[in-house]
Amino acid sequence: MSRAIAMVLGGLMLAGGFAQPSLAGDPEAGRKIANMCRTCHGIDGFAQIPIAPHIGGEPKEYLEGQLMAFKTGARQHEMMSVVTATLSAQQISDVAAWYASFTAVATLPAGVNEADAPAACVSCHGADGISVLLDAPNLAGEVNIYVDTQLKAFRLGKRQHDIMSEIASEMTDADIREVADWYSKVVLEIVPSD
Repeated sequence: MSRAIAMVLGGLMLAGGFAQPSLAGDPEAGRKIANMCRTCHGIDGFAQIPIAPHIGGEPKEYLEGQLMAFKTGARQHEMMSVVTATLSAQQISDVAAWYASFTAVATLPAGVNEADAPAACVSCHGADGISVLLDAPNLAGEVNIYVDTQLKAFRLGKRQHDIMSEIASEMTDADIREVADWYSKVVLEIVPSD
């Protein structure tokens, strides 16, 4: 399977299986669309409010998959479902390309040992919260309440994913808090890609 096809399929897997081909995205057109996203996610993808994730530097295919999931109802959120309902597939591809045009850089704080990272998370999300897979989001620097909320949504079945639903189903509230706290203490910087 080609890398491009694998990336698209991986992003769609997290979106709940919605099969939508990836379109060529125009980052500059996406910047204009991102103006309506900036209140929560920032124009560079560094979240402005605790309940919104940082999205700058995420893979385009991952972002497209999540936005299409909101648009189709495969994933539900009171604000995102409304916002994406008005976007075309091309606009979604464009705004995904805009946010993917940034690079997420993470640094563990002094005195924190990478070996202490949550073992169940590292293989996909990295010890520093920068995803090692194109179909898994970065968790670096996310506010702990956001990670906590998403893991509980997977555990309760409010969000569905082949891997995350199973992992979260076995996590206690204390386990979830430990993971959320780990990734929230990572220092995140979102910078324009070269």
